[in-house]
Amino acid sequence: MNFNKTKEEIRANDSWQVQKVNSEMVQGFDALSKVGACVSIFGSARLKPEDPDYKLATEIAFKLGKKGYGVITGGGPGIMEASNKGAKEAGAPSIGVGIELPFESGNNAYIDYDKNLQCDYFHVRKVMFLKYSQAFVCMKGGNGTLDELFEVVTLAQTGKTAKYPIFLVNSEYWGGLVDWMRNTMLAEGTISESDFDLFRVVDTAEEVVEGFEKFFEKYRKENQLNSLSQKEED
Repeated sequence: MNFNKTKEEIRANDSWQVQKVNSEMVQGFDALSKVGACVSIFGSARLKPEDPDYKLATEIAFKLGKKGYGVITGGGPGIMEASNKGAKEAGAPSIGVGIELPFESGNNAYIDYDKNLQCDYFHVRKVMFLKYSQAFVCMKGGNGTLDELFEVVTLAQTGKTAKYPIFLVNSEYWGGLVDWMRNTMLAEGTISESDFDLFRVVDTAEEVVEGFEKFFEKYRKENQLNSLSQKEED
């Protein structure tokens, strides 16, 4: 970092960054605006194909793809590769929003050529996950997965996004975190009991698909009731 830059140099650099962010946003919006309903799947870039969670991510993405939903990932290896692979095998949109990181060198080979994005900025990448997803699946992962999980939970908690389904897959892996949230955060009064309704811990692909479809069946019924009530008021 250069602390000797003049105000004019800082202003020019900031303006250039705004233009780069805007360019990435436009590129992402153009690529994803017509993909239809999608699910974002988050998880570690470090898992290998023989890992059970890699195989489970492939199964989840395949089953969601067969139901007509596209899959969005961070584009890298590990869980992201597994998820894009499952979507590809199902014939569903397979989307990758990549970024250059130590464990994510280049996007995986299972992404549709016209939906293969590369970002310089984390916040642009997150916008693509959030803007075009109707549900979120968190597989086994590290700091990046935790960041994405709590971003989604925070936005749902604060009403900045709709309360879409959020699944934490692998109760053995996530159970300790959820216990800590309940025994420490809830006990200290920093979160509410209702916050635990924002996500669901599951272990199988069937639970993800079933939970996803139940949520949207309820959503569709509520929308129909709201439409009927509005017509009666009119």
